[in-house]
Amino acid sequence: MINQQNNTTGFALFNLGFRPFFLAASLHSILVVLVWMFVYSFNYDFSLSELSLFQWHAHEMIYGYSMAVIAGFLLTAVKNWTGIQTIHGWTLAGLVSLWLVSRLIFIFAPGAVSIAGVFDMLFMLSLIVAVVAPVIKAGNWRQSGILFKLVLLTVFNLCFYLGYAGYLDQGLYWGVYGGLYLVIGLILTVGSRVIPFFIERGLDNKVQIANPFWVTIAGMLIFLVFFISELFLQNTLISGISAAALSIVYSIRLYAWHTKGIWSKPLLWGLYLAILFIVVGFLLFALSSIGYASRFIAVHTLAYAGIGMITLSMMARVTIGHTGRQVAMPPKAVGYILLLMLTGSIVRILMPVIMPAAYVIWIIISQCFWMAAFLLFVMVFAPMLCCSRVDGQFG
Repeated sequence: MINQQNNTTGFALFNLGFRPFFLAASLHSILVVLVWMFVYSFNYDFSLSELSLFQWHAHEMIYGYSMAVIAGFLLTAVKNWTGIQTIHGWTLAGLVSLWLVSRLIFIFAPGAVSIAGVFDMLFMLSLIVAVVAPVIKAGNWRQSGILFKLVLLTVFNLCFYLGYAGYLDQGLYWGVYGGLYLVIGLILTVGSRVIPFFIERGLDNKVQIANPFWVTIAGMLIFLVFFISELFLQNTLISGISAAALSIVYSIRLYAWHTKGIWSKPLLWGLYLAILFIVVGFLLFALSSIGYASRFIAVHTLAYAGIGMITLSMMARVTIGHTGRQVAMPPKAVGYILLLMLTGSIVRILMPVIMPAAYVIWIIISQCFWMAAFLLFVMVFAPMLCCSRVDGQFG
């Protein structure tokens, strides 16, 4: 039997997409949040020419952090979906380098946003080729919806840079919010497929999770209305009604998915709570449309809590499974990692509402919890990501 606790010594960082991108995403998120803490909370001078500090922060968390996680996930999932090896070795290292150069320019040469944009668009276009080519070769068109969202993310990232350059009036707004909502849409699409499966497998197939198809269709259609309203119509009434409907539809989904066994499994309750936070985020959007909640709290419920919880949970699960370890026996630290993110989410969402006078303090505390969660993730998972699979297989 393989010893699940020991790493093999072979260097494997560029064997499969999840390895370098999950590690890079985690380190990047720590650095960006640290810089944002000094800028936002301690008035550190960080000049970005025509780009506001909020736009920089939002862009780098969406197209820097989230896109790296998405890249790692898709390059790994496409191999499973198609049975065709995705890019690895020097080709994968080159793709990571395009992402990395853009990130480094944003942080260390913030006046050169246009140059960062060139590398960023080369990265995203190359990623599309890397994930679409195996799908076309295998004829696996079932994944078209997910890949189309990746194309749209590329388009909205381009809008961001065109807006920065002065060629598109709404470009910066479309880039930031279009990117955020597309990431949420991708999470809901992928989650509807894999979370019920993960719950059943995580509980040794002792339960059968309901996953009504009508919920999937209704969620997709209502989300499309919300997306169009928020980005192009900016109609508060339509956004509010569609957000309320989304909170109801996905509450029904969560009810169908619930079984008490998930609460003993961090890799399961992390995914479940992430979708719950997204439901709460939509509810807060609905309340904000009638003046009973802050829109910025709603945005950060989706971004900090929703995206933060699900990306950490997915990165942990994918890393454990695709390095040959037993998903049913994750490191104990996984629970602490997700508890740190959960606590930070509660502080970021709830405390500014309860004690708004200490708003900046709550932001600092939530930033510290975010960085602590990812620092612990790196400490635990970096050896797994860098070293060969414990079962001796390639990947």
